[in-house]
Amino acid sequence: MQDFRDIIVSEDSSIVEVLKVIDKSSKQIALVIDRNEKLIGTISDGDIRRGLLNGISLTDSIKYIYFKSPTIASTKDSKEKIIELCTSKKIYQIPIVDEDGKLVGIEILDELLHSKIKKNVVVLMVGGLGTRLRPLTENIPKPMLKVGNKPILETIILNFKKYGFINFILCVSYKSEVIENYFKDGSNFGVNIKYIHEDKRMGTAGALSLIDKDKLEEPFFVMNGDLLTNINFENMMNYHINNIAVATMGVREYDFQVPYGVVNVEDNNILSIEEKPVHNFFVSGGVYVLSPLVLNSIPKDKYYDMPTLFEKLIEEEQKSISFPIHEYWLDIGRIDEFEKANREFGEVFSV
Repeated sequence: MQDFRDIIVSEDSSIVEVLKVIDKSSKQIALVIDRNEKLIGTISDGDIRRGLLNGISLTDSIKYIYFKSPTIASTKDSKEKIIELCTSKKIYQIPIVDEDGKLVGIEILDELLHSKIKKNVVVLMVGGLGTRLRPLTENIPKPMLKVGNKPILETIILNFKKYGFINFILCVSYKSEVIENYFKDGSNFGVNIKYIHEDKRMGTAGALSLIDKDKLEEPFFVMNGDLLTNINFENMMNYHINNIAVATMGVREYDFQVPYGVVNVEDNNILSIEEKPVHNFFVSGGVYVLSPLVLNSIPKDKYYDMPTLFEKLIEEEQKSISFPIHEYWLDIGRIDEFEKANREFGEVFSV
């Protein structure tokens, strides 16, 4: 997702001012926002030329000539959906907005079709025993179970690759030879893969202490190796960077319905009765973006899980934020989830 700060204007901007903005940028478009930074329209060289032909002066504002109903995409939209929007509407740039309509970036079709290679490393935790999936995992590690026509881990790696993330570190343990024999150095899949061997249980965060810090110079992903999701990883990385965060946690909304009528009582007096109320929570989605600075907060060669790391960062008042995951997401931890993943795979994934 492209930075947009050099192409934002207000509807009170003059035509000559907007022309200068468009001429200085390679994006061939300016984005019109209001005082709350919400996108209210777009304006191109073509819009300006049509205005001038209709008698508008260069010193007039763009208020009456900018396009007020542009095609937009959401931060939760996948790369494929954004490309489909661009091609169906015959547009080459598309603004990206958050749930409140606030402008957060712009995508360029040509760059979407030719994803740039990114330096950011992806650390995948693939050393679990998968005991809840036995007997399926008696001779094979859980990430190598086939969903669709390929191992879960292969789908994860190819999903990251779509967004230009090709540098992987796999933290392996149980049946690690199965993973290493299949992926090797990653070259057959168009990616680079290194391996970290855990001789004991280290936890999601503890395993990071085994990685050479010099290999993690940029913000990096950490993800569990048993997740199937089609989130836009590039958007998540940009979200982390744009918010100047130290740690970003992907979170899922989880609904829990109490199976009984809940009685609200105060001093023996019944105040109200809620029949089977639904409570909403955010739970960890098992996908994180961390800045290298975080490594200093992780103890060496000890068990350390991700919730403990976030608690420590919060205590230290280091900026830790959440990234809502609205896209498809499934944690394959049990047999029924494995069966569900196989039923839904073809409808969700194209890789």
